[in-house]
Amino acid sequence: MKHNLKAILIILALFFAAQLVGLAITEAYILKPELPLNIERPQVTEEQKSFTFIPIAFFILIATGIVLLLFKFGFFRVWKFWFLLSVWLTLTISFNAFIAEKFAIIFALIFAFWKVFKNNVYVHNFTEVFIYGALVAIFAPILNITSAIILLLFISLYDYIAVRKTKHMVTLAESQHKTKLFAGLMLPYKKGKKTKIIAKTVSKVSTKKSKISVAILGGGDIGFPLLFAGIVMREMQLLLFSFKVLIVPICAAIALFSLFYFGKDKKYYPAMPYITAGCLIGYLLVYLL
Repeated sequence: MKHNLKAILIILALFFAAQLVGLAITEAYILKPELPLNIERPQVTEEQKSFTFIPIAFFILIATGIVLLLFKFGFFRVWKFWFLLSVWLTLTISFNAFIAEKFAIIFALIFAFWKVFKNNVYVHNFTEVFIYGALVAIFAPILNITSAIILLLFISLYDYIAVRKTKHMVTLAESQHKTKLFAGLMLPYKKGKKTKIIAKTVSKVSTKKSKISVAILGGGDIGFPLLFAGIVMREMQLLLFSFKVLIVPICAAIALFSLFYFGKDKKYYPAMPYITAGCLIGYLLVYLL
């Protein structure tokens, strides 16, 4: 087992919570398409939606390259500002799905500063649950099922190469930890007869001690299955929390559990190939039902 069973179940619960919250945000922006802060989505035709995975894939590669360069040359303040701005924007969009824009902006600013400068495990994971719904609200309307499937396959291949071959995704994860900022779920816990969750700032938790471990799940591993589930919900006109709309997140969570359960401790794994398999099985079940 990659982690203690209790830690695995908590990470899976947070992952599933992010999927549910993200789908609620997606549905809210289906009903009210306007985004806050006068943010405009790219305008694409129905024919173009089958190819929009291409610029998104290029954007991911370029953004990853920029972040790696920032870490390589020690531009940590630039990374912190970029991270802070991204968290504030995404939280504003997500919160605005439930509350008025002016309140969404204020609460997003509070949580963004709290996350970046006074972070602890609870604040970190709470914000992570909300962040990815904003990305779905922006990108789901410009993709269709075909392009979403191709994007999942591309990300899975990229994740495998980045973790197993070039290993730059491992470098990225470790560099984020050093800067006290990590995009994704993170759960430090103390091993023993009773698993104890450590609520301190993650960067202050020493993993060199034999009884301290950290369960992590990268932001892409949360965001891409949510994006796919949101597109399935939108394209197939499914209602939130209906049985069908939950099938994709449930299958993705099962696939993720299999990775954590059968994986080995202290070894990095590309999660997206497993999650993608779960998403595609889930979509097939939705289609057949």
